[in-house]
Amino acid sequence: MQLAIAAIIALLPIINPFSTAPMFLAITEGDTDAERQEQARKAVIYMVCILVAFLVGGTFIMKFFGLSLPGLRIAGGILVAGVGMRMLYPKDNGLQTKAEHLESKRKRDVSFTPLAMPSLAGPGAISVTIGLTSLATGWLDFVSIIVGILAVAAIVYLTLRLSTRLVKILGVNGLHAMTKIMGFLILCVGVQFIVNGVIDVASSPELIRAILQVLEEAR
Repeated sequence: MQLAIAAIIALLPIINPFSTAPMFLAITEGDTDAERQEQARKAVIYMVCILVAFLVGGTFIMKFFGLSLPGLRIAGGILVAGVGMRMLYPKDNGLQTKAEHLESKRKRDVSFTPLAMPSLAGPGAISVTIGLTSLATGWLDFVSIIVGILAVAAIVYLTLRLSTRLVKILGVNGLHAMTKIMGFLILCVGVQFIVNGVIDVASSPELIRAILQVLEEAR
């Protein structure tokens, strides 16, 4: 039970569903309440699957594919920045019929990217989840951590569901304006992800040792 509480305390501030809620509203602009509910439900399910997968075999997965946390941060930053750019400059050439526009809206699925990955189950949440494995000594400990992840998922889902009530307050024009504002902020978040990843790479001990070795050989 202590590990479940530790997982909630460690993951909830990093996932921060309150910061994801405005983004959720912005990227689901034009969707019905039922469609938003489905997107939120799927995003939370994907988030749980991602975190549990990294909890069970995170170290093995990253070593097998040669992944690093800075690499995940940079890749996540590129994804988030791309979403922000699309929100700032939506593709609308005026050639689509109303039926084609509705069909494209119906096929759009943002539950996995960018909601589940990297907004909810991003590099920070993944690294914390992998770190929690060091505290587990048996399968009961892993179950406790999974219970903590499920509790966080419930909080995230409730937050996203309650955020849909803002649509009635903002209206169509207000939501459109918020989409532009959030697009810019999301673009900034994506760029910051990339910057943090690059800083992590530049400050890695392996790179510093390699640079020092090259400088010594050049003398």
